[in-house]
This record gives sequence, structure tokens and C-alpha cells, in this order.
Amino acid sequence: MIVVTGATGNVGRTLVRILTEGRVPVTAVARNIGGPGTVAGDLGEPESLRGVFEGAEALFLLVAGERPYDVLDLAKSAGVRRVVLLSSQGAGTRPEAYAHPRRFEAAVRESGLDWTILRSGGLDSNAFAWAESIRAERTAAAPFGDVGLPFVDPDDVAAVAAAVLREDAHAGATYTLTGPAPTTPRARAAAIAAALGEEVAFTEQSRAEAHESMARFMPLPVVEGTLAVLGEPTEEERRVSPDAERVLGRAPGTFASWARRNAAAFR
Repeated sequence: MIVVTGATGNVGRTLVRILTEGRVPVTAVARNIGGPGTVAGDLGEPESLRGVFEGAEALFLLVAGERPYDVLDLAKSAGVRRVVLLSSQGAGTRPEAYAHPRRFEAAVRESGLDWTILRSGGLDSNAFAWAESIRAERTAAAPFGDVGLPFVDPDDVAAVAAAVLREDAHAGATYTLTGPAPTTPRARAAAIAAALGEEVAFTEQSRAEAHESMARFMPLPVVEGTLAVLGEPTEEERRVSPDAERVLGRAPGTFASWARRNAAAFR
């Protein structure tokens, strides 16, 4: 059995589906119960996870809460032998700004379990932040409109996680997951417009405007780190990683494909 935390999220929901379709027993865990077969559990309160790991051999772990060592100790004591952590590319490229995921990575490496770390680049599903404005006004706003980054389809992240959770060959590996090519915010808005068959006006925000907007729901160090990645990406952050294709045996999907598949969210 495999325990999937964050089972109702953009990656976790697809991961549960892939595993279930592959006839792999799954315990789907979410902070708020999101559907049939989902168990309530909060990574910020490891005590809430007692009993969740019983009978499981693998764990898909999100960077959430502040007590990764306690979560991993519970899993190990219950017999879990493998953990796959969904981290962030920034943990490798900007360790000071992304200290929180780096702490989770350290906990995983020190857990005594077989481990694999998935460092995801920006997710295509971040574009859902535009859903309300596109539905209401056919507009999208973002900073650094012409800076390209190889955002990745969360379904591809889930597919990599499913493979790594079921195969022994990935123990001790750290994979960086990106899409097949850099895309800019302006181009992503245009791809959504094409999927809708309607025009979407793109507005480039100033850094200050973006900072104010992001600070409403993100800690300030994360806001600064995110804006640095979006506006002044390093060569590594711009690079298309081969890791997803190596694991999946196929190229990862494009943003345009993601937009077509999710067009209903923007109608």
C-alpha cells in the first residue's frame, strides 16, 4: 500500500488516480476530507497521522507543516520503507530563500528510509490563479511577462511520482522536473486564450504590484524568492531538465496541452 499526502491537490489527485488505475492499494490523505476514500490527516500535526501508515510500504510526502522528522518517524515505525518527497527546484537553486523545503529534504535523507526527492519547477496549474479574472473579464496579469521558464504539468509530476513509488531503481536520486520548453506568462495567457477560442488580454504587473498581491497569501521570504525566480532566473532555472523524460520514457506535456485539458476552469 502507498500513502499519498496532499491527495486532493493538483499533483496528489492525479497520483491517486494513476496508482488506483494500476491496482495499487492507496491511502489518500488530505487535511480536509475531499471525497470518498480520503482520510483526514494534517502534516502540521503528526499525531493526526497515527494509524494512517499501518500496512503501508511507501509514502508520498509534501512539504507541509514544520515537523518532518516526526512524520517520518511515525511512518518508519509503522513499517514504511520508501519515501518520495515533492520538493521545489528552488531548494537546489536558492537554498536560503527555500530553507523550508531544504529542511524536509534533509529529514528525508536522514530518515533511514529509501528516499527519492522530486524537485518540481513551477507548475502549469499556477495559471489557475488567473481563473477568476479570465472568467469575469478575459484578462490575466503577471509580472515579468516575457521571462521564460520551463513550467511543468502537474500530471507529469504525478506520473513521475507514481513510477518512483513503485520502482526500486530510484532510491537516493534527486530529480528536477520541468516541462519540455520555457514559456513566458504572456505566452501562457495566449495558450489559454487559444484553448478558449477567445481573446485574453495580458497585463504586465510591476514587481511592487506582484509583491503586494503575493504577500496576501505567501510568507515574505517566499515572496522574495519567487519573484527572484520569475524575474531573474538562473541558468539552471531556465534549463529544461531531462529527468521527467528519463523516468517516463516520453517527453513531458506542453503548457498548451495543459490549457486545452483545463479550459473549462477559465470559461
